[in-house]
Amino acid sequence: MNNKQTEIQKLKKEKNAVIMAHYYAPAEVQEVADFVGDSFYLAKAAKKSTADIIVFCGVSFMGESAKILNPDKKVLMPDLKADCPMAHMVAPGKIEEMRSRFDDLAVVCYINSTAELKAQSDVCVTSSNAVSIVRALPNQNIFFIPDRNLGRFVAEQVPEKKVMVNDGCCPIHAAVTAQQLQKIKTEHPDAPVLTHPECEPEVLALSDFIGSTADIIRYAANSPEKEFIICTEDGVDYKLRTDSPHKQFFYPDPRPCCVDMKLNTLDSLLRVLQKEDNEVTVDEKKSIDASEPLDRMLELAR
Repeated sequence: MNNKQTEIQKLKKEKNAVIMAHYYAPAEVQEVADFVGDSFYLAKAAKKSTADIIVFCGVSFMGESAKILNPDKKVLMPDLKADCPMAHMVAPGKIEEMRSRFDDLAVVCYINSTAELKAQSDVCVTSSNAVSIVRALPNQNIFFIPDRNLGRFVAEQVPEKKVMVNDGCCPIHAAVTAQQLQKIKTEHPDAPVLTHPECEPEVLALSDFIGSTADIIRYAANSPEKEFIICTEDGVDYKLRTDSPHKQFFYPDPRPCCVDMKLNTLDSLLRVLQKEDNEVTVDEKKSIDASEPLDRMLELAR
């Protein structure tokens, strides 16, 4: 552990702070975090936290979700510029338009979205639980926001419902092409392809396993195979190699990398613990409205 990591651990104890890091954060940040996981795991951990301060090493929607679930706690982010473009990809008025067009509509909001979008939705989901939650809803008409690719994947898994998708996407996952994947498959023909459902349909069609970041990690750890092709953000590599040090992991070229997630550096984490600035705030009414679909997600996913 280097000096910065040691100082972070010291400050964390002094201030009764907890550090939460997404799998896409840099490896050295994951090393000092108390909780490392995907959006669903971190949402549950935030809800159960007894710390006075939550430092969230992720992007803005994650900090907002932590604050909504813990309105009385101080939630800090190492860098407030860390954002998720997909979180904003629903056109103004689109939800109201869909509600006017379809009776019995449930607006299902991927947790990768702003507090404003969550507040207009009926339930939140993550890539880990989207299929099971949509299947459990009493509604037949589903408007899935904001990611078209996860929405399409859910629609295929729950054909008994009418799942309509919004035209948003994760720019990082959507940038992975079938041609890139075919090239690396040629180089490693025996390696199973493990893919996040935010990728485009033609990439999913070439995959051996489709699942959330946590599902991909679990699959690789439990599989007897020794080589894998990974189609998700490359921050997951740290956990994959930690859990399976004798296995090899390959990525499309260029490697999928979220520059926003990489703003969560050791320097920015140490600085925010020292200064306690970069506090996440959410309008009280919006927070109350957004907490309902988040709580419903946690309830339905039990």
